[in-house]
Amino acid sequence: MDRATVIASVAGDLYATENAVDAAITQATTLVQAMIGARAALSVSPVAGAESQAKAMEAIAALSAARTAIVACHAELQKDHRRMGWGTYAVGPVDKPDHEWERPEGPPVGRLRVAS
Repeated sequence: MDRATVIASVAGDLYATENAVDAAITQATTLVQAMIGARAALSVSPVAGAESQAKAMEAIAALSAARTAIVACHAELQKDHRRMGWGTYAVGPVDKPDHEWERPEGPPVGRLRVAS
């Protein structure tokens, strides 16, 4: 296989993994929403489902950590790609900045104000 084919294969797997993690987060949050809605519709005490709901929320937190890790993996792969001198290679969404995982410097610009 040529270099472009190999890179495209890894990039495709990377994007598929990112999408799978996002889909899992979406599904898990839908589950929590359904649990809360079902409890309210059945007039069940919040105490009754507290542990199962907490476990579902733990799963969401774990999925969030997985998302952070795969985004960091993406950033490292991008750095490796550039270090190897392979230039720009785009597969998947290309409307993202090179520095998407960095926060802007300086104080945050606030648009909220205290109501008097």
